[in-house]
Amino acid sequence: MTTPPPSSPGLLARLKSLFGAGADDGRLPSTVDAARALELVGDGASLLDVRERQEWRSGHAPQAVHVPLAEVGEKAPRRLAKDKPVVVVCASGARSRSGAKQLRGLGFDATSLSGGMAAWQRAGGAVR
Repeated sequence: MTTPPPSSPGLLARLKSLFGAGADDGRLPSTVDAARALELVGDGASLLDVRERQEWRSGHAPQAVHVPLAEVGEKAPRRLAKDKPVVVVCASGARSRSGAKQLRGLGFDATSLSGGMAAWQRAGGAVR
């Protein structure tokens, strides 16, 4: 009887890995809802706001670090601790997904806040 060749990961496992969901390695999923983001930040995660300067000035979470999306690769590694999870936020969630992906590529455990600042506020997150 012959032994079958080692199997490759199933399609579902590959998709989960590709989209950052379902990995049991302790890392964050690619996106989280606002309630989970508040919990993560409350537990010590950094909050990175990737909106433009005028958006930041119009209101932001008091504990957030501001680095516009175009500068994430250059400035975020100097402004964030690599040993802490990072929740990335923008206005709606589109730019934060891109920012979180860039950070994951740089070795950070990063996730995007789905729904952006509006969701943060609706969930009870402070804004000043």
